[in-house]
This record gives sequence, C-alpha cells and structure tokens, in this order.
Amino acid sequence: MATIKPGGLGIKTRLFQVIFESDTRLAKGFDIFLAFLIFLSVGIILLDSVPEYHARFGEIFYGVEWGITLLFTVELALRIYCLEKPKLYLKSFFGVIDVLAVLPTWLALLFPGAQTLVVVRLLRTLRLFRVLEMMTVVGEGRLLLDALIRSRHQILLFLFAVLIVVTIFSSLLYLIEPAEAGFTSIPTSIYWGIVTLTTVGYGDIAPVTALGQFISMMIMLTGYSIIALPVGVFSAEVIRALREERYSDEACPGCGKHRHEVDAKYCKHCGTWLNEETRDPRRS
Repeated sequence: MATIKPGGLGIKTRLFQVIFESDTRLAKGFDIFLAFLIFLSVGIILLDSVPEYHARFGEIFYGVEWGITLLFTVELALRIYCLEKPKLYLKSFFGVIDVLAVLPTWLALLFPGAQTLVVVRLLRTLRLFRVLEMMTVVGEGRLLLDALIRSRHQILLFLFAVLIVVTIFSSLLYLIEPAEAGFTSIPTSIYWGIVTLTTVGYGDIAPVTALGQFISMMIMLTGYSIIALPVGVFSAEVIRALREERYSDEACPGCGKHRHEVDAKYCKHCGTWLNEETRDPRRS
C-alpha cells in the first residue's frame, strides 16, 4: 500500500495498515505475534489430547486457550471495524478462516470436544509469507489454485469416468467372487475397486478366483495408465496461468483482499479506490 504521511492517518487507516499490511515494523510484529499465538494454541490442543498431560495441566491449558481465543476475537472485531466493506472480507478465504479460528473454543461451551478444531488456526499462518517477504511463494500457491479451479471441469469429468469404470469392474467381482473372499456387497466391492485402482492395496479384500485375479490386474494396469491424465490437464492450466500472471499483493482498504492487477486503481472485488495517497476525489 502507498506510504501516507502520519498526520493524515485516521484510526481506521492506522489499524488497517497494522492488521492487513506488512510494510512497517509494527505490522510485521503484529503478524509474528499472531503466528506465535496460533502455534501456542495448536500446541496446547495437541498436548491436551495426551491423557497424562491433560490430567496434570488441563486447567492451565484451558485458561491459556481461552485467553488466546479472546485475543483472536478482539482481533477479528478490529479487522471488521477498519474495513469499509467487511461483509466481503468475511466471505473471503482468510475471512472465513479468521472466523473459524475463534469458533471452536466458543462452540466447546455447547459441544464438549469442539476445541479440537482449533487446529484450523494453522491456516492463518499463511500470512507469515507476506511478513517474511516470501510473497513469491504465496503468488505461486495462488497460481496453482487458479490452475486447479480452471481445470475443475475436466478433472470432475475424469473422476466421473473413473467411478463408472470402477463400478462396472467391482460389480463383476461381486458376481464372480464368493462372499467369503470379502465381496459381500456391491458397495464393498466398489471400495475394493478404488483401493485397487489407486494401487494402495490394503489386502483386507482380495479375489480368490482366477478370473477375479485377472480383472484385478486389469484394474491395476488401468490405474497406472490413467494417473497421468489429470496431471497433464493441471499442468496445461499452470502454464496458461503463468502467461497471464500480472498481480500485486496490495491490500484493499474496503474488503482486505490482496490480489489485484498491477495497474488496477479500484478493487475488482468491491470497487474501493486502492491508492489512499491519491484517492479518487469522487469517493471522498
């Protein structure tokens, strides 16, 4: 975000720069402190699941976890407060994660054990890439995600075709193999077919007839031959996305989203003017 003279900053703008940006020492310190709290809370949940530690330190873990949850709740409220269009932020990936980060402990009041879901807070540490000046890594991750979204129709079609093949082969095995071999129903046979096609091979169910074993070999060979198909589709979309990648990581003061085209003046998500230093006079 563009540098603004301190005299022209309001409380919301200052909060926005600290919470959503990472170009100042205070903003970086804020994100690092949040990451420390995240790792601490997740560590507490992991240790509290060990019966011995729960018996000895359960009350301490409980108190610390509630303290961290309250801090995250206040932080979420501040994020909402300093944005011009908080509803859009709450619908974004990080907005949903920030909400989920505080829910488990509160839900535990009604549903004991729900605090285990606190591990979802680990997703919030993705912001550390911005603090550690590793935004190229985040950009590459977004690029891969975009490629996955673009290829979703081809991949879904591929999975549907694979499911049809597995269902047909599995039904044949159910017809051929005796129930004593484990093929007690078509759904159970489909489970075997998926395990076989993916070459996992748990061994809990296995054909005993010569014809069944032959079909199993065909499924295994099919599995090896089709694995490369979705990889090829995904790779093509990655190459396409690489050619089109022209984004910056400037945070929008309206909704808090980061990914905008390098020459964008307005946020493509909510329409907010991006450069506070040269703010559009029509929007002041």
